[in-house]
Amino acid sequence: MKNLGTKTIETERLILRKFKIEDAEAMYKNWVSDEEVTKFLTWPPHSSVEVTKTILKDWVDNYKEDDFYQWAIILKENGDEPIGSISVVDKNEKANMVHIGYCIGRKWWNTGVTSEALKALINYLIKEVGVNRVEARHDPNNPNSGKVMMKCGMKYEGTMRQADTNNQGICDYSMYGILAKEYLE
Repeated sequence: MKNLGTKTIETERLILRKFKIEDAEAMYKNWVSDEEVTKFLTWPPHSSVEVTKTILKDWVDNYKEDDFYQWAIILKENGDEPIGSISVVDKNEKANMVHIGYCIGRKWWNTGVTSEALKALINYLIKEVGVNRVEARHDPNNPNSGKVMMKCGMKYEGTMRQADTNNQGICDYSMYGILAKEYLE
């Protein structure tokens, strides 16, 4: 794994870029304050735009590290306003693997945006960063998240019972993964 950090990635409809402090209002309005969006996540909805700014300051500061991966999802037709985020939420350099997390504003659910972002990230992480395994997981009560993973070529690997917590309490999680060998074939 050769850490390259959060580079701008462009797809047909999207730009994945670093967050800026100025994204706080859009981020707050578009997804982080929405209880439906955060329902199955591990962090609570933001109570104010100040909470969002504090988190953004931390992320912006972390961009100087080449092993920090956190992207704003920008829908080109929307201008430069972020509508979601996708990031490496965990990594194991010894095993040469990364774990991806994502969330997107409710207004853009079921539009293929999240799949397009995840596909681009898998490509970047395997082809450029050189990871061997990309994994992601979701609460089985949120099956649409699993559909995104499958659409991106990730394989369902099993469900761990009551092995995690999210905003709903103790929960199961379904694990998906893709290996570099499978992706490159």
